[in-house]
Amino acid sequence: MRKNLLIIRLSQLRLCNLKPLRLRSALVISGLLLLWLAAGCSLEKMALKKAAGMLTSSSSGNVFTSDDDPELIAGALPFAIKFYESLLASLPEHQGLRLRTGSLYIMYANAFIQTPADMTPLSEIESRQAMLARAKKLYLRGRDILLAGLEKKNPRLREELKARQFQKALAPFGRQDIDFLYWAAAGWVAAYSIDPFDMSIGLTLPEAAALMNRVLELEPNYSQGAVHNFYILYYGSLPESMGGDDNKALEHFKKAEALCARTDTSYLLSLATAVSVKHQNREEFINLLKKVLAFDLNQAPDNRLVNVLNKRKAAWLLEHVDDFFLPPEDNKDHPGNDEGKYER
Repeated sequence: MRKNLLIIRLSQLRLCNLKPLRLRSALVISGLLLLWLAAGCSLEKMALKKAAGMLTSSSSGNVFTSDDDPELIAGALPFAIKFYESLLASLPEHQGLRLRTGSLYIMYANAFIQTPADMTPLSEIESRQAMLARAKKLYLRGRDILLAGLEKKNPRLREELKARQFQKALAPFGRQDIDFLYWAAAGWVAAYSIDPFDMSIGLTLPEAAALMNRVLELEPNYSQGAVHNFYILYYGSLPESMGGDDNKALEHFKKAEALCARTDTSYLLSLATAVSVKHQNREEFINLLKKVLAFDLNQAPDNRLVNVLNKRKAAWLLEHVDDFFLPPEDNKDHPGNDEGKYER
């Protein structure tokens, strides 16, 4: 036998020139090499799936939602989102990663881009507009990531939604799909709220509403009233011609209040900004915001971050209350002013 090392290149191996014993040896070595490579890929995939499972567990999300330092979370979330997205690129079938990536884009856009933009002085209008445009873009990015996940169960989802075949489009989805449906709808409507003159989105709002209606059908008390908070904003903000309905907004406010009065203050802000301002009900607006500020953060530790952010926004709104209401002498004959109608 030759003493020098034999480098086997599988693509160049001439099996016909090998003696039977050497042929068997070569096949064994080749087989072991292939097994080693396959095992390496398999182990890497297993490790990624294990990490993805840990990172998308419910307890991992509490690391963000239970924090009382919004600036810390605002700095950490972009890295976390891109990390999740990079894992998703390696594991495109992992629905947990897809849900976490898409929903975090939407949460980040709302809490740390749109909300600060809304509180940016009008003297900094260019900065404000740039922030809002960025928030809109991230809302739609998150929505599309989530819709891609839903399309794994119904590949014709978007086509059927566009054709207004809502029942057919959403029939395949059950309780296990609720988070995808909720966050996709939330991101969709949030993108429109930033730019209500973008009719390319406005004309698709019934599709977003259909997703949320499916959530309501499957689990009316989803996430301790989150679905009702959505409808406060949806029915309260839209004009009647596009489906707005203040009475429906108030109905959902009452349902949200019954479910999350001790855990989440978002429903108070929603009614104040979507309905109280429209009806020029200054007293109700102030009372709702004071309830947000009076909320005890310790009674809902898992939801501390959103309540801290809500307190900040409520305080800002109270400081700028005159920006949202006409002077009393100009307001008394306001056609939408119905004192006490929405009083809580």
